Amino acid sequence: MTDQYAVFGNPVEHSKSPAIHAAFASQTGQDLSYHKQQVALGGFAEAADAFFAAGGKGLNVTVPFKQDAYSYAARLCPRARHAGAVNTLALQDDGTILGDNTDGVGMVRDILNNLGWEIRSKKVLVLGAGGAVRGVLEPLLEQLPQHVVIANRTIDKALQLAKGFAEMGYLLGCGFDMLAGQQFDLVINGTSASLSGELPPLPSDLLTADGHCYDLMYGAAPTPFINWARQHGARAASDGLGMLVEQAAESFKLWRGVSPQTAPVIASLRQSLTTG
Repeated sequence: MTDQYAVFGNPVEHSKSPAIHAAFASQTGQDLSYHKQQVALGGFAEAADAFFAAGGKGLNVTVPFKQDAYSYAARLCPRARHAGAVNTLALQDDGTILGDNTDGVGMVRDILNNLGWEIRSKKVLVLGAGGAVRGVLEPLLEQLPQHVVIANRTIDKALQLAKGFAEMGYLLGCGFDMLAGQQFDLVINGTSASLSGELPPLPSDLLTADGHCYDLMYGAAPTPFINWARQHGARAASDGLGMLVEQAAESFKLWRGVSPQTAPVIASLRQSLTTG
């Protein structure tokens, strides 16, 4: 019998997850089906109950349900507990539901393996202090950067996040207006500004001579942050399409016990984006 998987979200129509997991299944010879399901706001637990009761094996969870999935899971992986959010649910042999967060490891693998950039001993700036940033901090700090600065429009949120992860590395929180005079080797945009075509106010001399820029968002055209990076001397800049595929691969491994190859899937998705 074909194992059932799905992605829950609202909205979810734009999700690339079904195509990604279909490619992984084909590549690894796994018998599974994967669909996307729009879930009513406030209806996550009910929808998840129905999915698993009908024989479902695992779920990916996107906005705005990552906190709902965190509450829903009977057990949590440490990285999900630290992130305070879950993007992957997996049915265990004993019938319980395990919650994981694969976003951060997906980003780190994309940066290190696909792009060939370095994080260790680098001065890193993370823009934003919302759920997306919270989800990537632990795997980022595990790579031992020199330090990580979290900059946010509301300074209290940045300080709170820095305090929450302080035991994992050297973290500072600040407002965007406090970035003047500072320079960074790696700048990660975790704000949702790209979705609205906007950018946080950034100093023009924010990047070191070897500065790299990474946007958690992606699109057919370069995001405003990628355009900013290229205009301000970044050695390299990338969007988050590779992260999307890498976090999916980590979910797939959790569910199926095999690691798919991500490079051909990233290339295929990139081509489909650019050709419309």
